[in-house]
Amino acid sequence: MTYVINEACIDVKDGDCTNVCPVDCIYEGGRMFYIQPDECVNCAVCVSVCPVEAIFAEEDLPPASTPFTAVNAEFFEDGVTGWGSPGGFEPAFRTGKDHPVVAAWKSGAE
Repeated sequence: MTYVINEACIDVKDGDCTNVCPVDCIYEGGRMFYIQPDECVNCAVCVSVCPVEAIFAEEDLPPASTPFTAVNAEFFEDGVTGWGSPGGFEPAFRTGKDHPVVAAWKSGAE
């Protein structure tokens, strides 16, 4: 099991989750944050601070959000950032890139 950030984070990016994560497994993309599933220790601290309730345990994701399990994992693969398992959120691991699903997501303002 891992925690997953869903579509509620798109274009919000509050960032409190990155401040409380004890293992720094939450990384910043252009439109949202992503959890590196191999680095997540399943502590759920991030869930308690997310102002838009965008973070769920993988098995508790709302049905419409289940594709975000793959979106979070694939963000770290060669097709998007190629970061693999960076080992901690730091300035070198911030990007304007997003997973294609997120990049194509229509904002609520459109």
